[in-house]
Amino acid sequence: MTLKKVNKTNDKNSSIFLISKADDLKKTGLNVEELKFAQAQLKSDKKNVIINHYNKFSYIQLVEPGKTPFLRLEACRKAGHIAAGFFNTNKIEHVNIIDLFDQPHDTFSFTEGFILASYQFLKYKSDAKKKKNSLLKIDINSKGISNDDIKFLEALTQGVCIARDLVNEPVTFLTAIQLGKEAEKVGKENGIKVEVFNKTKIASLKMGGLLAVNMGSIDPPTFTVMEYKPKKAVNKKPLVLVGKGVVYDTGGLSLKPTPGSMDTMKCDMGGAAAVIGVMHAIAKAEIPVYCVGLIPATDNRPGGNAITPGDVITISDGTTVEVLNTDAEGRLILSDALVYAKKYDPELVIDLATLTGVAARTIGQFGIVAMGTATDDFERLKSSGNMVHERLVEFPLWDEYGELIKSDIADLKNIGGAIGGANTAGKFLEHFTDYPWIHLDIAGTAFVEGNDSYRGKGGTGSGVRLLFDFIKNKAEI
Repeated sequence: MTLKKVNKTNDKNSSIFLISKADDLKKTGLNVEELKFAQAQLKSDKKNVIINHYNKFSYIQLVEPGKTPFLRLEACRKAGHIAAGFFNTNKIEHVNIIDLFDQPHDTFSFTEGFILASYQFLKYKSDAKKKKNSLLKIDINSKGISNDDIKFLEALTQGVCIARDLVNEPVTFLTAIQLGKEAEKVGKENGIKVEVFNKTKIASLKMGGLLAVNMGSIDPPTFTVMEYKPKKAVNKKPLVLVGKGVVYDTGGLSLKPTPGSMDTMKCDMGGAAAVIGVMHAIAKAEIPVYCVGLIPATDNRPGGNAITPGDVITISDGTTVEVLNTDAEGRLILSDALVYAKKYDPELVIDLATLTGVAARTIGQFGIVAMGTATDDFERLKSSGNMVHERLVEFPLWDEYGELIKSDIADLKNIGGAIGGANTAGKFLEHFTDYPWIHLDIAGTAFVEGNDSYRGKGGTGSGVRLLFDFIKNKAEI
């Protein structure tokens, strides 16, 4: 979908008029009878009014104040979702979005929801051409929206859709090797330096967590490094993003016990997808922030010489880990990535992972469980979460959680028992950091099984919008 800022819209196209009160209707160019109809509809508490001109539509959207500014923006995105459904159903290709009340933030959010609601994953549909959404072009007429805003919006929505595509891909296509290739494609398109380490290189780096999880698979692991270093970057030390890349998770020999719990486990690389998506977005938008993406990738299977409960492995920093549950594999591969991040002397490290069922059960798909040691950046990230409605819920990293993962025979064990599963997972990861760090557990938000407004169904691209806003704000500090 292409976006364009215009100062004058083409009257031949269907138009969406964004208004904040009935008086704004006078600016729409509707005739007397149409105005009367629209006014009557708004008085009857309609939030959107549709007028069929036979060769085009006028779609009037009332934007209300909202309980908070953040909820108002989210309401705009959801309104964009409803509007996209209407125009795609009616096979409209080109739409004007016209801001009649000079609120660029609302217009940006409405358009964001409009675009993301049009996303489809049709690769494996035999009748994809028939099912494909019609919307192709959007002209935006808003005084407060700049060409840079258009560039940001286009880059951001592309990044989300890239992440969604990756999450929606089955492991028959998206192996660890293919995930590395997808990162290389994004790098080539955007001038991002990408290096994909093979199993031999991974072994030379003594990444014992990644190698151990991979032992049950016939497909080799990969470790992908993406480096975006613009010439006028505002930071000398990089922001490092780490994404869990378990392309499919059976639980290993600790096989997932619940019927159906494996059905969606292609999504266990949602963190890796988010890193690839946001690296695309910031590079496409030319945001001057030095960023590095690290993606440890493998599937987790019970075959071959699969790691067994009771085994002891050694992470790349020399830490020994007693593996008591092979389904707690994400923290094992992330630990090697967090150790590798030290070579950059990073300003901040943020990891994203579909890490624990506890996080998903605790707050569902309504937010992201977060914890970490970077206090100031944490507050800024929370603000970005409120802005884009990918809200953060902070969990503690108390010392007591560290006691729960002490092993009798090794330095650590990879599970802490029934208490505080998300917290002990975070405490495990913290052990491998010596820099400012934030952990985001996106287990509840990366994949949804029912339609969730503009987030859709299936892969959501969770984390891309959050990090894009955070990184964009960082460039403005």
